[in-house]
Amino acid sequence: MTEGAENAYIARFRRVLEHIDAHLDEDLTLERLSGIAAFSKYHFHRQFSELFGMGVHEYVKLVRLRSASYRLALPDREHARIIDIAMASGYESPEAFSRAFKRAFGQSPSEFREQPRWDPWHATHERLRETRALPMKAAHRAEDVAIVRFNETRVAAFEHRGDPKRILESVRRFIAWRKENKLPPRVSATFNILYDDPAESPPEAYRADLCAGIHRPIAENPHGVVEKAIPGGRCAVLRHVGCDDTLYVAVRYLYATWLPMSGEELRDFPLFLQRVRFFPEVPDHEAVTDVFLPLQ
Repeated sequence: MTEGAENAYIARFRRVLEHIDAHLDEDLTLERLSGIAAFSKYHFHRQFSELFGMGVHEYVKLVRLRSASYRLALPDREHARIIDIAMASGYESPEAFSRAFKRAFGQSPSEFREQPRWDPWHATHERLRETRALPMKAAHRAEDVAIVRFNETRVAAFEHRGDPKRILESVRRFIAWRKENKLPPRVSATFNILYDDPAESPPEAYRADLCAGIHRPIAENPHGVVEKAIPGGRCAVLRHVGCDDTLYVAVRYLYATWLPMSGEELRDFPLFLQRVRFFPEVPDHEAVTDVFLPLQ
């Protein structure tokens, strides 16, 4: 198989994954998904299993449960009812949803909403992350990278310190602070400052800041949110479109490929992200993240 033929083959499956993300509340039958890929329904399930390492029905179930778990764990404006989350996740009844959720995560949906247990959640999510990342690695080119002048930006920062597997607990707390202070993402830009590489840093030493742009001082608060600034200056920026499961590919491209060829030198400030659009507000494949590499 030539590289071009392989890329075309993978692109057909990428359409399937994007369709699943965008239609979780619909009937995702084998016939429908094989039609999206333009493959025979008699072979599609084997093609999918061989490429991704799990069956298509198992994959759909995990994506639905992942979406539901985010809506349960992260406060939203409407505080959606569990029955509405079940329907939006493609389940015919809240009972069926509750059974599937408890089998996957070891908690009922209401228990997870109140106090998530992250270890079982991560064990399930890791299967999905590895599956999604396996053949779907994004390809970046030098022309995708722009050099911009980033303006100094004051931010409210929640400092996550410790195991990156527990970062969603920090996200929950930061969202609660943003809601209390009327700073939702539509009016306040969302940033992440990444001090450490989770693949290299010991879990207990991992550091990242969850940030929201601000124009007024931060009052002392029980959430531990503090005021910081992302300094202005030259930055290389690469836009990543899609889920966080392949975000590391964009980061690696900047460091390992673009930077050595560019002749640029790095500034003494960490890599940071601007979350332009993100899951679960939009489907995974529509998420947009700008990756900033500070330059001298």
